[in-house]
Amino acid sequence: MRTPLIAGNFKMFKTAAETAAYVVELRELLKDVRGVDVVIAPPFTALHAAAGAAAGSAIGVGAQNVHWERDGAFTGEVSAGMIRETGARFVIVGHSERRTLFGETNATVNKKMNAVIAAGLTPIVCIGETLEQRDRNETLAVLDRQIKEGLDGATGEQLAAMVLAYEPVWAIGTGRNATPAQAGEAHFHIRQRLKQWFGLESSERCRVLYGGSVKPGNIASLAAQPDVDGALVGGASLDPKSFLAIIRGAVV
Repeated sequence: MRTPLIAGNFKMFKTAAETAAYVVELRELLKDVRGVDVVIAPPFTALHAAAGAAAGSAIGVGAQNVHWERDGAFTGEVSAGMIRETGARFVIVGHSERRTLFGETNATVNKKMNAVIAAGLTPIVCIGETLEQRDRNETLAVLDRQIKEGLDGATGEQLAAMVLAYEPVWAIGTGRNATPAQAGEAHFHIRQRLKQWFGLESSERCRVLYGGSVKPGNIASLAAQPDVDGALVGGASLDPKSFLAIIRGAVV
């Protein structure tokens, strides 16, 4: 049985002080919550503050991006080693906004995933189709490419320890979300491919989250799908009480 995971992606919101205050409030709200893992991913500048405020709690901290090199002349970039030093233990890789706004490809996602694993951190690898791809009935083919190319070279043991996030691009920040049936179909397909390419045991241990306009009102129906193991939450994670409602709704 996979433990549900709810990850909050703050995107470009919250200063270090605001993030620390958020974590203090969330810790109190989560006192009696069991059976679900929680991760927050604030901006790079708030990672150290978040990790400090979360110390001794069950709240995990993750970064929103990473560069694949350990160091070098890459102005504005941050390495996995730098992220680890802040106390963060997760890294979101290949978020749809990184792919669509900043030109990330399956190949760069693969390099980033490998860098995260090499640093002893846990990647949350994002995959998902655009509206145009869905309208052309290419969803499953797109997912196949993203899994095959993005996870190329990963072992079954590495897959078991990482997290995937299916995020239909057309449902992110739009107010639209995939129906539970649409999410369930995509997650079932992803799980089948993981079984085919990495083996049954590893595929059953890998958690696959749903991301795309997740809210307190739809989390329970999404989490009830057998291959949905939680959610990657955007805007609804910015308020601790809203995030708490999503976390509670994931325990089905």
